[in-house]
Amino acid sequence: MSTGPTHAMSGLAAWAAVTALADGSAIGSLSAKGWLVGAVLSAGAALLPDLDHPESTVSSTFGPITQAASQLLNGISHGIYRFTRTKHDANRDGGHRGLTHTLVFAVIATVVTTAIIQTSRSWALPLLMFFFCGLAVRGIMHKWSPRHDALWITGTSLVLTYACLRWTDQTTADAAACGVAVGIGCVAHYIGDAITEQGCPILWPVPIGWKTWYPVAPPKIFRIRTGGRVEMSLVGPLLTLIALWMSAIALHHAGVLPVLDHIPLEPWAKS
Repeated sequence: MSTGPTHAMSGLAAWAAVTALADGSAIGSLSAKGWLVGAVLSAGAALLPDLDHPESTVSSTFGPITQAASQLLNGISHGIYRFTRTKHDANRDGGHRGLTHTLVFAVIATVVTTAIIQTSRSWALPLLMFFFCGLAVRGIMHKWSPRHDALWITGTSLVLTYACLRWTDQTTADAAACGVAVGIGCVAHYIGDAITEQGCPILWPVPIGWKTWYPVAPPKIFRIRTGGRVEMSLVGPLLTLIALWMSAIALHHAGVLPVLDHIPLEPWAKS
């Protein structure tokens, strides 16, 4: 499930589900404004791992900037793969589905995002929102003309970031929640890749079957082809429905949708 729209929607669906199901906890008790910031970060972060591939949907998000970052990440990922692989791992070229597709990277992204926002509140959140807005927009609109992508995405990201930050109060942003949102987006990406034919080395460097880069995946009968009919006609629409449903629950908990008070959105809740 590595097409941009499905990844972006999976990030939003995962964030919405976590915040909706964690009602009463810190992450489930965010204000509507805090929830919106997390939703943007998570949707964008669901595209972040694919920056390790110079030809991926998001590597051209901001033109030469993200292309250079993609080349750097690809080289680092390839070097780490070559250094840590065993004789049972594939002898492959390139760094795609390497370091950025592991839980180690998700933890690093979570910690770094939290630290940046905590220590540099005045500029960090707008910059991060702009970056992740760009990734999300690029993922959703993955069929835009490459010649005009950077200009359109930059403009759209600026407008979305400005609108979002005008409504929210960035000075009271929950840095930890922002970091968790980025981590959730990354994990959503891994799960999506894990159900494709290649699998995903989520658990690196834990050795499984004598492989440190074991491609975690369900049995072959349950795997899908990237961009295939199952993804586009079933998985994508299903994720959209889950995202809408869980977002409604999370926003209802935040007091934004009181009109839903008498609608049984949560069949698992006690009466």
